[in-house]
Amino acid sequence: MTTAELYTKGARVWIPDAENVWRGAELLEDYKKQDTIRIQYEDKEGYMVDSKFHVKDGKLPPLRNPEILIGENDLTSLSYLHEPAVLYNLKVRFCERNGIYTYCGIVLVAINPYEQLPIYGNETIQAYSGQDMGTMEPHIFAVAEEAYKRMSRFDANQSIIVSGESGAGKTVSAKYAMRYFATVGGSQDNEETQVEKKVLASNPIMESIGNAKTTRNDNSSRFGKYIAIGFNKYNQITSAHMRTYLLEKSRVVFQADQERNYHIFYQLCASASLPEFEKFHLSHQDDFDYTSHGSCPDIDGIDDAQDLFITRDAFSTLGINEKQQMMIFQILSAILHFGNIEITADDNEGSSIQSGDKSLGVMCELLGIDTEQMRKWICNRKIITVGEVLVKPLTPTEASFGRDALAKAIYSHLFTWIVEEINKVLSVSSTKQNKFIGVLDIYGFETFERNSFEQFCINYANEKLQQQFTLHVFKLEQEEYVREAIEWSFIDFYDNQPCIDLIESKLGILDLLDEECMMPSGSDENWCRKLYTKHGKHKHFEKPRLSNIAFIIYHFADHVEYQSDGFLEKNRDTVIEEQLNILKASQFELVADLFQEPSVPDGKRPRSSTAKKLTVRPGTQPPKGQKQHKATVGSQFRMSLTKLMETLNATNPHYIRCIKPNDDKQAFSFEPKRAVQQLRACGVLETIRISAAGYPSRWTYNEFYQRYRVLATRKEIKKKDMRKTCENILQKLIQDPDKFQFGKTKIFFRAGQVAYLEKLRSDKLRACGVMIQKTVRMWLCRRKYQKIRKSVLLVQIYGRGLLARRKGLFLRQTAAATKIQKTWRGHSKRKDYLRMCKAALTIQAFTRGMFGRKYYNHVLQDTKSTIIQSCVRGWLARIRYRRVRRGIILLQSHCRRRKAKKLLKLLKIEAKSVEHIKHVNKGLENKIIELQQKLDGKNKEIGVLREDQVKLNNLRNEMEKLEKFRNSEAIIKASSNKIVDLEQIIVALRAEVEKERGEKLDLVTEKEKMKGELEQVIAALTEEKLSLVKELNLANETIEQQEESNKAIIAEKLEEANKELLEELNENRDHHQRTLKEYDRLQQRFENLQGELRIQDFISPIHHPGHSRTASTVSVASLESDRPTEDETEFKPENNEQNRQLSNLQGLDQGYGTGRKKERRQGMLGDVVWQEGQHLPADHMKTPPDVSENETRSPVERAASPPRALENGDVHHSPTHQNAGDRSSSPHKEDVEKIPRKSGLVRGDKPIKKKRLKKISKGTSEEKKDVSKLDLALLIKLQNRVKDLEKEKSRLQGELERNTVDDRPRSRASTLDDPRITIKMQELEVDNSKLREELNRLRTAVAEDPAFFDDGEGSKAAREFMDQFEALQDELERRREECIQLRGILANRSLETGMVVRENYEGDSDRLNEDQELALAYSTQKQILRMQEDQMDKMQKNFHIKERELREQIEELKVDNERQQKLIGQNLTLTPEARIEATMQHEITRLTSENLDLRETIDKEEQQITKLKKALKIYAKKLKSMEEIATRMSKKPTAKFTPGSDKSDILAELEQLDISRSVSGDGLPMVKHRDREYMGMLEYKSEDEARLIRNLILDLKPKVASGMLPGLPAYILLMCIRHTDYSNDDEKVRSLLTNTIRAVKKVVKRGIDDIETVSLWLANICRLLHSLKQYSGEKAFKSENTPKQNEQCLRNFDLSEYRQILSDQAVWIYQHLVKTLQSELHPTVVPGILEHEAIAGLSAGKPTGMRGRSSSNARDLEEDHTYSLEHMMKSLNHFVKIFHVHAIDPELSKQIFKQLHYYICAQALNNLLLRKDMCHWSKGMQIRYNISHLEQWLRDHKLQDCGATAMLEPLVQASQLLQARKTEADVDSVCEMCSKLTLAQIVKILNLYTPVNEFEERVPITFIRKIQEKLKSRPVESNDLLMDTKKVYSVTFPFNPSSLALETIVVPECLALGFVNRV
Repeated sequence: MTTAELYTKGARVWIPDAENVWRGAELLEDYKKQDTIRIQYEDKEGYMVDSKFHVKDGKLPPLRNPEILIGENDLTSLSYLHEPAVLYNLKVRFCERNGIYTYCGIVLVAINPYEQLPIYGNETIQAYSGQDMGTMEPHIFAVAEEAYKRMSRFDANQSIIVSGESGAGKTVSAKYAMRYFATVGGSQDNEETQVEKKVLASNPIMESIGNAKTTRNDNSSRFGKYIAIGFNKYNQITSAHMRTYLLEKSRVVFQADQERNYHIFYQLCASASLPEFEKFHLSHQDDFDYTSHGSCPDIDGIDDAQDLFITRDAFSTLGINEKQQMMIFQILSAILHFGNIEITADDNEGSSIQSGDKSLGVMCELLGIDTEQMRKWICNRKIITVGEVLVKPLTPTEASFGRDALAKAIYSHLFTWIVEEINKVLSVSSTKQNKFIGVLDIYGFETFERNSFEQFCINYANEKLQQQFTLHVFKLEQEEYVREAIEWSFIDFYDNQPCIDLIESKLGILDLLDEECMMPSGSDENWCRKLYTKHGKHKHFEKPRLSNIAFIIYHFADHVEYQSDGFLEKNRDTVIEEQLNILKASQFELVADLFQEPSVPDGKRPRSSTAKKLTVRPGTQPPKGQKQHKATVGSQFRMSLTKLMETLNATNPHYIRCIKPNDDKQAFSFEPKRAVQQLRACGVLETIRISAAGYPSRWTYNEFYQRYRVLATRKEIKKKDMRKTCENILQKLIQDPDKFQFGKTKIFFRAGQVAYLEKLRSDKLRACGVMIQKTVRMWLCRRKYQKIRKSVLLVQIYGRGLLARRKGLFLRQTAAATKIQKTWRGHSKRKDYLRMCKAALTIQAFTRGMFGRKYYNHVLQDTKSTIIQSCVRGWLARIRYRRVRRGIILLQSHCRRRKAKKLLKLLKIEAKSVEHIKHVNKGLENKIIELQQKLDGKNKEIGVLREDQVKLNNLRNEMEKLEKFRNSEAIIKASSNKIVDLEQIIVALRAEVEKERGEKLDLVTEKEKMKGELEQVIAALTEEKLSLVKELNLANETIEQQEESNKAIIAEKLEEANKELLEELNENRDHHQRTLKEYDRLQQRFENLQGELRIQDFISPIHHPGHSRTASTVSVASLESDRPTEDETEFKPENNEQNRQLSNLQGLDQGYGTGRKKERRQGMLGDVVWQEGQHLPADHMKTPPDVSENETRSPVERAASPPRALENGDVHHSPTHQNAGDRSSSPHKEDVEKIPRKSGLVRGDKPIKKKRLKKISKGTSEEKKDVSKLDLALLIKLQNRVKDLEKEKSRLQGELERNTVDDRPRSRASTLDDPRITIKMQELEVDNSKLREELNRLRTAVAEDPAFFDDGEGSKAAREFMDQFEALQDELERRREECIQLRGILANRSLETGMVVRENYEGDSDRLNEDQELALAYSTQKQILRMQEDQMDKMQKNFHIKERELREQIEELKVDNERQQKLIGQNLTLTPEARIEATMQHEITRLTSENLDLRETIDKEEQQITKLKKALKIYAKKLKSMEEIATRMSKKPTAKFTPGSDKSDILAELEQLDISRSVSGDGLPMVKHRDREYMGMLEYKSEDEARLIRNLILDLKPKVASGMLPGLPAYILLMCIRHTDYSNDDEKVRSLLTNTIRAVKKVVKRGIDDIETVSLWLANICRLLHSLKQYSGEKAFKSENTPKQNEQCLRNFDLSEYRQILSDQAVWIYQHLVKTLQSELHPTVVPGILEHEAIAGLSAGKPTGMRGRSSSNARDLEEDHTYSLEHMMKSLNHFVKIFHVHAIDPELSKQIFKQLHYYICAQALNNLLLRKDMCHWSKGMQIRYNISHLEQWLRDHKLQDCGATAMLEPLVQASQLLQARKTEADVDSVCEMCSKLTLAQIVKILNLYTPVNEFEERVPITFIRKIQEKLKSRPVESNDLLMDTKKVYSVTFPFNPSSLALETIVVPECLALGFVNRV
C-alpha cells in the first residue's frame, strides 16, 4: 500500500501554521491527485470552519500518528517520524503528563520544567541502578546507568554529552549525572579524601566563578567543561579531572541589560558585613562599575550571602585552606575596585588618574603592588625602537580598554588557577585508574541580534559535536542492521563537514583571523574583506547586503550573522606587558604566581586546556634570530576542541539534549516555536530523519504476534515458529516487500507501516465489534419478542381469570345481600317492640314517684308547724319573766337612791369645814390633772358612743320602717319588749365588736403587711430559685458537655500520646539499629585494617571493662524486652536494674558478687562525691540530720541516677560465699554501714516507697487537676503509708528511749597501760602548745585590727572569728580535761602496780611481767574495748539514722497533714450531696487501701512460704542423705557411729569407708549407686573453652544443626553458664560469653550470604537471650517457669548487661538476614509481580522503539534467566522451611516476612511508577491477580495477622487505580480508594496511564487536576514519589520461655564435646 493511498476521508494530518508551527486537521475528502484538498481544523473547543490545503509539487501534509502512540516515551517508536509528530509528542508529555524526559533513540531529550521535581532522590537512584535503559521511564539516571554499566561490563571509557542553549538546564543535568556516579560508584572506605564528595563539592565553586545571570537563564554557564571521573577495577570512583573551554571574559567588565556579572562578585558584596571581609572595603554591588551595567543586582529566590557560605564550605571540602580562600576573595575584590578607577583626559590628548583616587589605592593594596607604577602604566605605554625607548600616553578610551583587559586577564588567570587546584585535589588517589566516564557540559548553539567572537567559537564547537553525533547515530543504525543480518542500503544524511572546513581548514576563517592578528596594522574591516574575497562563493558563507563588516555562516541549525567588530582584539587577548610586570612583582605569592609562565619541557604540553598562554603585546621587538610564537584565543580553542573530539571519539558517547520550553521561565509552559528551533539546532530532528530513512519501527516476533494476531487466520498461526507466523501475516497484509525486513530476532518496518498495521488492526477490531453488536442486538430483539409474547399470554390468562372471579363474586354478593335483608328486617322489628316496652315502664315509674312525693310533703308540713308552735310559746314565757324581773330591779334601785341622798347631805356639811378643805386641796391639782385625763378619755368614749348612737338611730329608723310593714298588731306588741332587749344586747355586742374590730384591724394590717413582705420574699426566692434552676440545668448540661468533650479530648490525647510514644519508640529503635549498623561497619573496617597491619595481638571487639556498657550499645528493643514491670521498678529495692545503674554511677563492676569485686566496690564508696567539690573518707561519711537527699548528692547524681537501695551494704551475695568469707567481708560491711542512709545510696524500703508514692501522687494531682480527681490508688497508698509510719514512729521513739544510754567514763580496768598513756599525754601537750600559740596570734591580730568589730562585712568576720574562737576554747578545755584524767589514771595505775608488786612479788617489779601476762591481758582488754567501741558506734549510728528517718517522717507527715487539712477544708465548702459523695469516695478509698495492703501482705506471705518450702526441701534432702549414711554406717561392723554424731563425723566415716574400699578392692561389699539426678549443668575446664567455642559455634554446619534439637547450641551454652554461676567463677563466665559473642559474629560474617547460617545463629542467639532471661531469677520472667526451672535460676551472677549485648547482636544478625533475603528476592520481584502474566492473552505489547538497542542489556551477555511468580513463591517457601528447621520464634518470623513484603511492595511500586508500559488496565488486573497469590500464601502460612498484608496495600491500590474508571464522577471514589498512595504517586500513575487499544480512553487532564484539588485537603505525611526500599522496621524480641527441662538435654556425639561433663 502506497503512502498516497492513506490520504482518505477522515485521515488526520498536520498543516503548517505561522503561530503554532504545526496544526492538526482532518481530511474531508479522499486525495485523488487534485490540487486542493478540503480539510477541517481541530481545536480544543471542537472543529472549526472548513478550509482548503493547496498541494504543491505533490507534497502532501504529514500524517498524524494513531492516538494510541501519542505520548510515547521514545520518539522512535512513533510510526510517522517527522517534525510535527516529534513536537506534538514532546508537548503532550511535557504539558499534560509533566514528563520532562523523552528518549529519541540514543538521545535523551530533557525539557527544563522551571520547577523543582521530587524525582532525583536516593530512592530514584536505587530504582534505576542496575536497570536497562529501555525498561524504565526516561530519566537522566537511566543514561548515567547505561554509561556506568557499559564501562563496568566492557571496560570501555564513556562520555555523556550535555548540550543545549542557555537556560535549558545543562548545568543541572550534568550535576545530577555526577551525583548518580558519586552514589553508585562511591568508595566503601570512609576516608577523608572521598573523591565523590569532592567532585560534587566542585560544582558550587565552578557555578560561583563561571556562571552568571543572562536574559535567558538565571544560572547560565559561561564556559564549557569536561569532567572525567576515574574508576578503579572495582568500579569505584578514584579520581577526577576537569577541563574548561572558552571562559566568557568580557562579562567581567561589561554586562547587557538585565544580566549580571559572575555570581562570586555579588556573593562578596552581599557578605561585605562579615568581619573578615572588612579589609576588602566592599559595599553594595551598585557601587561598583563592573557589577552595575545590567541593572539587575538580585535574582528572585537566590540568597547570595548563603551561596557564598556554600562556596566557602566547598573550598574547605576540596582542601583549599582559609588563607588561600581569603586571598582569592581579596583578588576578586581588587577587580571590583579596579573597575571604579576614574581615568580622565589631560591637556596633551593623554589620560591621567587623580592622585587621591581611592579605588586605585584599595586595588593596589589588595594586590600588593605599587600604586604609583600602576597609575603610570594604566595611562601610558612603552614603545621600544631600534635606538630608544619611548613612553606613549594613552587616550582615556585606550586606557580604559587596557584597564578592562587587565581585569579580564586577572580573572581569567584566577579562574585557571582555581581549576588547576581543583584538579590537583581530585587527581590524588592511592589506586590506579582503569577507566573513566566523562561529562561534557558545553554551550549549545547560540544566535542573538548581535553575534560576536564568543558566539562564533560556540557555534564552531557545536558544528564539531553535531558531526560527531551524526556519525555515531549512523554507526549505530548500521551496527543494528548488520547484527540482524538484513539487507540495507546507504542512508543519506546531512554532513556538515563543508561548514567545518570553512572555519578550520587552511586559509579558513580562523587562519585568516590569526593572519590578520599578526599584522601590525590589522583591522576587522581588512579581515572581512579577505573573507569576502576568499569565501564569497562558498555555499555556507554569505556577505550581508547592507554591511561590509559582517558575514553570514550557514550552520547546520540556522544561518547566523556575525559582526566583526572586536574579533581581532578578542582573538589577540592583549595586555600591556608593563602592567603584567607590576603584578608579577606583587608581595602576595598567589598574585605573582598567577602570571608566571609555566615551565613546560620541550615536546610536552599541559594536559589541561586551562593552562593556556596569555598573548602579551610587548613594547620591544624580539632579537634577531628568535621567533616568538603567540597562541591566539582562536588557535587555543581549536586545539582544545580537537583534543576534546579525540577524547569523545575514543569513548562511547551518550547524548542529553536540553530544551528550553519558553523564554518567560514559566513552569510547564511550552512554546512550539522556541522548542522547534532548539530541536533543529541540537540534532534531535536529524536523528529522527536518519531513523526514518531506514527502518525506524522494530518489533520482536513474539511482540508482533501478540499485537497483530487478530489479523491472522488459524491456518497462518504456527506457535512453534513465530517467525514463520509473522511472515505469513505480513506477506498477506503488506504487498511491497521493501516496506519491511525480517531480521534474526526482529521485524523492521519502514516509516508509516506500523500506522497502517494499526489501522488494519483497528478496522478488524471494529468489524469484529460490529459483528458482536449485530449478534447481540439480534439476541436482544429475539429475547424482547419472547418476553412480549409471554407477557400477552399471561395477560389473557389473568384477564379470563379476572372475569370468572368477578362473576363468582356477583353471585356471592347477591346471596349475601338476601341474607342481610332478612336479618335486618327481623332486627328492626325486635328493636321497635323493645322500645315500646321501655316507654311503658318509664311512665309507670314517673307516676308512682309523683304520688310518693306528695305524701312526703304533707307529713313534712305537719312536723314543721308543731315545732314553730313550741318555739313561740317558749318565747312568750321568757318575755313575761323578764318583765317581772325588771320591775323588781326598779324597786331595789329606788330604795338605794333614797339612802344615797341622805348620805350626800351629811357629806356636804362636812365639806364646808376649813380643815377638810385644806386636807382636800393638798392633792387637788393632781386630781384635776387626773380628772382632765379621765375627761378626755370619757370624751373620746362619748364620741365613740355618739357614733354608735347614730348607728343605733339608723337601725331604729330601719326597724321603724320594718314595723310599718308588719300587719299583725299582736305580733308587734309581742315583739316590742323583745326588741328593747335585743337593742341592749346589740349595744353590748356592738361595743365588743368595735373593740374586736380595732384589734382585728390591727391584726389585719399587720397581717397584710407581713403578707406583703412574705409575698415579696417568696417572689424574690421564687425568681432566685428559677434562676438557680436554670443555672443548675445549664451547669449540668455544660458539665455533661465538658465531660463528653473531656472524654473525647482525653481519648484523643491518649491516642495521640500512644501514637507519639510508639513512633518515638520506633524511631529510637530505628536510630539505634542504624547505629548498630554503622558500628558493625566501622568495626569491620577496623578488623580489615588490623589484618592489613598484621597486628599479632588479638584485640577484643567487645571490650567492656568491668562489664559496664555505654549507652551507644544499648538496644531499645532489648530494653523493651528486658524491662521489668512498673511495680518492680518503683517499689522493689533489690531491682537489678537499679543495682546496675548504681554500679554504672560508681564506675564499679557489680555484675557479680565475689569478694574481690566487693572490696574494690567498697573501697570506691569513699570516693563518691557526696557534695559538690567535697570527698569524704569511708569512716567519716556522716551528714547532718537536716541535710536532704538531693543536697547530699552531686548535681550529676541528682540528674542521672535515681535512688538506690542496698541491704546492709551488700549486693547479691550467695549463702555459700557469704559464709565462707565472713571474716573478709565483715570490715567491708562495717564500712558500708557507715554510709548514711539519707545520702540516697543506702536506705531501706519504706522511705523509698513513701517518697516515691508522694512524688507520684503530687505529680499526678497537679497534672490531672483539671481532668480528674486525685488518683485513687496513689491516695490509698499514701494514707496507708501515713498510718504505718505513725506506728513506726511511735515504736522507734520507744526503742530509742530504751536504748539511749548515758556516756560513762571508762573504768580503770579498761584504761591503757603506762606507755600508751605517756605517748597520749605527750601528743596532747604538743597539741595544747600549738593551740595556745594560734590563740595568741589570733588575739594579737584582733587587738591590732581596729575595724574588726565595725559594722558591715567586718561584723560578719568578727562573728565567724568568735565562733571559731569559742570552738578552739572548747577544744582546749576538752584537751585539758583529758590530760588531767590521763594523769590521774597514770598516778592511780602506778600506785596499784606498786601495791601489787609489794604484796605479791616482795617489791620486785621485774617479776610482775616475767611470763608476759600483762601483755596478754593488755591485748585481751584492748580487743574487748575495741568491740565495745564498735558496738557503741554502731548503736549511735543506728540511733542517728533512726532519728533522721523519724525527722523525715515527721516532716512528711506535716506535709501530708497540711494537704489533708486542705482537702478537709475543701470538703467543708461542698454541698451536702457533694459531701456525701466525698465521704463515700473516702470510704471506698479506705476499703481499697485495705484490700491493697492485704494483697501485699498475701504476696509477701506467699513469697515467704515459697522460700520456706525451698528451705524445707533442701533440709529434707540433707536429712534423707544423712539417714542413708547413718543406715550404711550402722550396718558396717567396724563403724563407730552413734545417733548423736555430727556431720563431720559422718563425713570422716565416709572417707574412711572409701579408703578402705579402695584398698581392699573386691574383697569388701560393693556400694550400689542410685540413679543420678542431673542438675541441668555442663562442666568444662577453662583450657577447654577454645575447643568448646570452635566445636559448638565455629565448626557447626547448618545441615548438622538441622538434625539436632532446635536451639541446642544455646541450651549447651546456658548449661555451661549455669555451672560457672554454681561455682561462682566470674572470670570464666565473662570469658565464655565474650568469646561466644565474638565467635557468633565471626561465623555470621563468614557466611553472610548463607541464609541457613544466618538463620541458625539468629535463632540460637534469641534462644540464648530468652533463656538468660528465663533463668535470671527476676520476677518478671519467672511467671511461666516450672518449680524445677525456678530452682535452677542463677544465684550469683546478674547477666543483664550481657543480655543487652546479645540483644544488640540479635538485631545486627536480623538486619543482615533481612538484607540477604531481600537480595535473594530482588531479581524475582519485578518479573513476578509486574511482568508475570498469569492470565494469558489479556494484554498485548506496543511498539518499543529503539529502547532495546542498548548493548549493555544483560540478556545479550548472560543467559536468559526468566523469573516468574512461581520463583518468588518458591523462595518464600524456602525461607519458611529454613525458619521452621532452625526454630526461629514465630513472632520474629512474622516481623521478617512483614519486612520482606514491604520490600516487595516498594520495589514493585517504584518500578511501576517508572515504567509507562506497565500502566494500563490489563496490566493492573494482572498485578492484582499476582498480588492475590501472595495474600493467599500468607493465609496458607497463617501470616495474615503479622502486618504483611498491610505492607502490600499501596501496590494493591495502584493496581486498582489502573483498573478504576477515570471520569469526573469517579473523583471521590478514586481518592477514597487510594488512601495509602501519595499525591505524587497517584498523579504519576494517571500521567503514565496509556491505553493499549484504541477503544480505551486516555485519562483527561481535567480529571487529574480535580484529583489534585481533592487531595490537597488530605493531611500530608509524605509526598514522596518513590518508596524507600532501604527502610527497615524496628525489630523486637518478645520474651519466649522454653518448657524444656535442662536436665534432660544430652549432648550428641557429633559435636565432639566429650570434654564437657553433665552435672
